[in-house]
Amino acid sequence: MLNTIPSELDVAIIGAGSAGLPAFRAAREHTDRIALIERGPHGTTCARVGCMPSKLLIAAAEAAHGMQKAPGFGVHPGTVRIDGEAVMERVRRERDRFVGFVLDGVEQIDPKHRVSGQARFLEDSVLEIESAQIHVQRVVIASGTSPLIPDFLKGVRDRVVVNDDVFEWKTLPQSVAVFGAGVIALELGQALHRLGVRVRLFGRSLRTGPITDPAVLQNAEQVFSTDFPFCAPVMVENVEATENGVKVCFRKDANSAPEEEEFEQILAATGRTPNLTELELGKTSVELDHHGIPIFNPLTMQCGNSPVFIAGDVNNTLTVLHEAADEGKLAGDNAGRYPKIREGQRRSPMTIVFTDPQLAVVGQSWRELQDRDFVTGRVSFEGQGRSRVMLQNRGCLHLYAERGSGRLLGMEAVGPSVEHLAHLLAWSHQQQMTLPQMLSMPFYHPVIEEGLRTALRSARDQL
Repeated sequence: MLNTIPSELDVAIIGAGSAGLPAFRAAREHTDRIALIERGPHGTTCARVGCMPSKLLIAAAEAAHGMQKAPGFGVHPGTVRIDGEAVMERVRRERDRFVGFVLDGVEQIDPKHRVSGQARFLEDSVLEIESAQIHVQRVVIASGTSPLIPDFLKGVRDRVVVNDDVFEWKTLPQSVAVFGAGVIALELGQALHRLGVRVRLFGRSLRTGPITDPAVLQNAEQVFSTDFPFCAPVMVENVEATENGVKVCFRKDANSAPEEEEFEQILAATGRTPNLTELELGKTSVELDHHGIPIFNPLTMQCGNSPVFIAGDVNNTLTVLHEAADEGKLAGDNAGRYPKIREGQRRSPMTIVFTDPQLAVVGQSWRELQDRDFVTGRVSFEGQGRSRVMLQNRGCLHLYAERGSGRLLGMEAVGPSVEHLAHLLAWSHQQQMTLPQMLSMPFYHPVIEEGLRTALRSARDQL
């Protein structure tokens, strides 16, 4: 990326990731006086350290686990040997291939539109990069997020890795303490466990990924606690460095005896924080919430009435790739046409966690529906036909429908291949379908989708 810094622009896009690139393309339709500003390496969080490399590690873990559970079918493959160096070499090789596709796209952008460096605001319409000032009429903030390391781990920082670091490993470690109970912690913790790494997951709260329904949450915790050591909530009393790694002293609850366990490394998967500090938003008219994040209109991505727009993970709302891309396109289009902005149509929310079994939330969560009159349709996968055939009969699915109209409101689930059920329900939710309409659709036999039909019937009968 060149570092020719223009003095005047119509639109500046801060960040060249999953939101910034669509924002640039959308704004570019309106003006040629535009710059894409990136402070770090290109490649997007998803391709470089997120979605794709994590799925590569998970795929390796699934292959190992498939061999380990084969005796349940009467198939005995023999001793399973996991080559950590080969596992990580494939992860890095395929990761670099995905990153390469993104870099090829960036290279196709005219160099005159690309700027390297850290942007900071001097006022709403003035940016500074490397002491050079840019007078810009509109700005799109798409600066992404960075891993968050809790204060109690900073004393052993040299023994702490974040998910960004995992995919640079040359081989697998012997043992890892995973702190967190969210998406990253669950996906990487389970994958490492199945690849032969001694893992214990420490969570501060009873939280399993995005799940909020108490019954689904309890089911998920039971499933994962039988799969690998899972402590949530847990009282961590001390974390200290040792000659060979780090020692974690903890209690499983206030009444339990103290325990300690030593690990080679700590994986901090306790969330990510928006990259906003260095932008110095305090020098602008943009109103911030109590977390320091700009308050914005999710239908336009505009921050108040200012010429500043925000898109992607940095706004800390829907931190998934397709939402970041949608927000970037909307923000870029409105920045390009400002002040004649227009509202965009948002898709039905959908979150999927690629554990085994998978977790999914579609539409409105159980927690978001507490002030609504709704019914809950339920199915357990323990006795579901196709799930038992595949020895994947764990988990449950709850879907929520509006009492009276029967319209689908949302779903939370832990179960086999719920990534596919989540898509069916997200499409139905976006089309505002009712339970009778959904039940009129075909259901093949024998498929996991028959479990979805059971839940639909369960909710319909309550209407």
